[in-house]
Amino acid sequence: MVFAIADLHFDSIGDKPMNIFGDNWENHEDKIMDSWKELIAEEDLVLIPGDISWALKNEEAYEDLNKIDKLPGEKVLIKGNHDYWWVSLKKLNEMGLETMNYIQNNSFVYKGIAVAGTRGWTDMELARELEDNNLVHDEKIFTRELNRLRLSLESIKEEYDKLIVMLHYPPFDIDLKPNEFGKMLKEFKVDICLYGHLHGDGHKYVKEGNIDGIEYMCVASDYIDFIPKRIL
Repeated sequence: MVFAIADLHFDSIGDKPMNIFGDNWENHEDKIMDSWKELIAEEDLVLIPGDISWALKNEEAYEDLNKIDKLPGEKVLIKGNHDYWWVSLKKLNEMGLETMNYIQNNSFVYKGIAVAGTRGWTDMELARELEDNNLVHDEKIFTRELNRLRLSLESIKEEYDKLIVMLHYPPFDIDLKPNEFGKMLKEFKVDICLYGHLHGDGHKYVKEGNIDGIEYMCVASDYIDFIPKRIL
């Protein structure tokens, strides 16, 4: 089986309480880990679309990542906007975590399931509507993330039965229609797109369902009640 959950926001340091987004975030780590152990088997695949740990440095994130590594399943991770600890793939792999696979300009294929992805970024039309003061900076990041998604998708060389893309940011414009990221997913005939990032009141911007043959799902942890969602 394939499961997914984004925005774990694990915090081994203990200085980033998430209950600013609602009381449902109380003890959210325990909720995630308990439901994970109940639902997921060692042979399952677990997709984690970003915002994994509040740690700032690679060595500080180890405790949080080690918790995830010891949970059942083979895991695939992408970077979220709060994953400041995420450095090079070389350093991530040197941590020696046995069930953790990181996507950054690459991809992962497991039992016929191909997984690609990248962090993504705020939609530029939305940024203009919000009168973002960093438009030039945001456009540069948006373009870079699009290029990273293409590199990730093009890196898949093995045959597969299903193609899943993980993004951290929702791939929609201000009208909740697929933006440039969504257009690229259509180009590569992606089957499923997973995203997170949206919390609390932000859930009103969630868009799900089949669009252009792609099944879009929001798997932000609070949106799915801190229970990993079965994807396949």
